[in-house]
Amino acid sequence: MLTVITGGSASGKSAYAEDLVLSWGPAQRIYVATMYPFDRESEKRIVRHQKMRSGKGFQTVECYTGLEQIQVPPGSHVLLECMSNLAANEMFQESGAGENTVEAVMKGVCQLEKQASRLCVVTNEIFSDWQPYHTETKRYQKYLGEINCRMAQMAQQVVEVVYGIALYRKNTVETGAERGGNVL
Repeated sequence: MLTVITGGSASGKSAYAEDLVLSWGPAQRIYVATMYPFDRESEKRIVRHQKMRSGKGFQTVECYTGLEQIQVPPGSHVLLECMSNLAANEMFQESGAGENTVEAVMKGVCQLEKQASRLCVVTNEIFSDWQPYHTETKRYQKYLGEINCRMAQMAQQVVEVVYGIALYRKNTVETGAERGGNVL
């Protein structure tokens, strides 16, 4: 089962995703960390996320590119955080997929979904501002948008977190009231 969680920066989507994975019950929990520590700010964010999931039983697997190569135990519950980092890594890192980012990432998502009993992917909503961007940023937005749309089509659940409130955009598993969220 695939759940996609989206929202703006600092919306509460990471905390919600961790709580959701914990609510799935006992299983081996795998946290696929995609943020590459390229500067002091990213290092601080990594430490903050490590503290958030401390004591929650997650085994961390770092994956900056090549998601399709990750192997997780059958029946595990997997949290991939965050798709926007993975897409940027695939586009811009030397070891990344470059122009084949969308295909490489989606192949990896499909591989993880086949291996795990449940997969939760956190992504960012970066499409609401109307700023003029450089060509590379526009390409990044295009790729991430396509990845997000493909994942949403595949997913049984799509949840948008706004100000810490979960809004179910797609739910073929359970009602939002059962999870404490709103169904729109």
